[in-house]
Amino acid sequence: MKTMTRTRMSAEERREEILNAAVSEFALKGLHGTSTETIAQRVGISQPYLFRLYRTKKELFLAAVERGFDRVAEMFQVAAESNPKAPLVAMALAYKELLSQREELLLQMQSYVACVDPEIQVVVRRRFAELYRFVEEVSGADDELVRQFFAHGMLLNVAAAIDLPALLATEGWAERCLG
Repeated sequence: MKTMTRTRMSAEERREEILNAAVSEFALKGLHGTSTETIAQRVGISQPYLFRLYRTKKELFLAAVERGFDRVAEMFQVAAESNPKAPLVAMALAYKELLSQREELLLQMQSYVACVDPEIQVVVRRRFAELYRFVEEVSGADDELVRQFFAHGMLLNVAAAIDLPALLATEGWAERCLG
C-alpha cells in the first residue's frame, strides 16, 4: 500500500488556498448561503482550523471581497498604462474580459447584496469609491462619461449573473446587449 505524503503548507499559503475556495463559494451562494464547513472541506482542512486563520465567516467574506476589488483595480491599472491615450476604452475592454471569469463578477454582485450589513457596506463603499476615483483621475473623463463607464460595468455584471455569454451564438439580443 502506497502512503501519500502531503506537503505541509505555511499558514499564509493555507490562508491563500482558503481564500481561493471562499471566492468561488461566496460568488455562487453569497455570505449567508455559504457554509464555512463547505469551504474547509473544499481545501481539505477542518472548520476549526479555518477559524484559526479567519476568525469569522464575515472576516473571510470581506477578505474575498477585498481580493475582488484588488483584482479589478490592478486590471484597470494595467489597462490604463497599456493605452495612456485612451485609458477609459482600455479599462472598459479589460473589464469586459471578466465575463470569462464569471465568479469574479458574481462575487462583486454578492458584495453589493451583502451591504445590508453596515460593516460590509463600509468596506464595499470604500473600495468602490477608490475604483471610481481612480477611473476619474486616470481617464480625465467628465462626470457623465465616468457614470456611463460604471453603468456599462454593472450591465456586464448582470450579463455574468445571467450567463449571457452562453447565449451569444443563439440569441441576437444577447449579442446586441453586450456589443
